[in-house]
Amino acid sequence: MKRRIAIYPGSFDPITNGHMDIIQRGLEIFDRVIIAVARNSEKNSLFSVQERVELIGRLVEDNPQLEVDTFDGLLVDYVVKREANVILRGLRAVSDFEYEFQLAQMNRSISQQVETLFMMTSTQNAYLSSSIVKEVASHNGDIGKFVPPEVVEELRKKFA
Repeated sequence: MKRRIAIYPGSFDPITNGHMDIIQRGLEIFDRVIIAVARNSEKNSLFSVQERVELIGRLVEDNPQLEVDTFDGLLVDYVVKREANVILRGLRAVSDFEYEFQLAQMNRSISQQVETLFMMTSTQNAYLSSSIVKEVASHNGDIGKFVPPEVVEELRKKFA
């Protein structure tokens, strides 16, 4: 029996409760979810790729169905390399859909074997983004309801 493996890509700078929600709900559909942290030199990230991988790893270490990895280059190439066939993406609003739709169409044209599954965020996370979390954290705002406690601690260290 073929295992159903999904790749959940992103920058995760930092990972939020919205991301964690998509991951947990993805496990209800897939046998395995690989959280793939993108190596993107064009983005000015607060956390290094290694810091993000380690932080996410701590959050998911108790679940053998989850794996944290990194990738660069074309996402579809990474998906095929990992013997997965689904890209899992979260959508917050219609504005996300247009961009994500274009990416999904491009990925599908590059590799017919790779599908994209869009999952709507939960209502309580619909406005949440890593950028907003970083902005609030940079002003010493309370981010405890937006990110896991481990992330709160790491953001406090970054902005201390």
